[in-house]
Amino acid sequence: MLALFPEGFEEAERGEEFELSAYTDAAGEARMSAVFGAVAAKEVPADWEERWKHFHRPVRAGRIWIVPPWEQPPDDQESITIDPGRAFGTGAHPTTRLCLEHLSELEPGSLLDVGCGSGVLSIAAAKLGFAPVVGVDSDPHAVVAARSNAAANGVELDLRPADARVDPLPETDVGVANISEALVAAVGPRLKCALLITSGYFEPHVPRVPGFHTVARRRLDGWAADLHAPE
Repeated sequence: MLALFPEGFEEAERGEEFELSAYTDAAGEARMSAVFGAVAAKEVPADWEERWKHFHRPVRAGRIWIVPPWEQPPDDQESITIDPGRAFGTGAHPTTRLCLEHLSELEPGSLLDVGCGSGVLSIAAAKLGFAPVVGVDSDPHAVVAARSNAAANGVELDLRPADARVDPLPETDVGVANISEALVAAVGPRLKCALLITSGYFEPHVPRVPGFHTVARRRLDGWAADLHAPE
């Protein structure tokens, strides 16, 4: 579903099953049918463009509250405001929260965020004292959204459109790659960092990152995030 509808979809528990739904058009329905087989379609209310906001609420990740722009942040607590726009990442996903829990326990230094999406990890890292913070993403919409979110939160980030599999990457104290198990394996060996946080995969999966060994793992709702150190 993330691949089909990166802009967002709904998940609802129906007894022992889960119902996945997305606001889309006939072409999107066809794509979904090709992947899942039978699908059910129905007309959506006129206010569908606003309804998705009801599913995003403030969440705490490590020492940071992540708040959508239509919600008020908690009083007297460190928070960032994230509008996903057309990029993945409202901050509520378990992998994002797990990465921030790891980050919250590290000494601040320079940081590279691979697949920065809407910029939530980069912005939170800056709020935690990491600097400089570089974020890269192969999706130009993600870089636009991340720059907008960085400006809204008053932080300075170095955000670049780049393919981490082939383009040059800076050497940093910490690397973060919340992408997928396959991309972690492909990008990990190219990263020059003292510590590496990876996520984007389910708990049973343990990514192999050449040049690194795992020193800590966090789990949430069936997902996992690992902290690695160089071998």
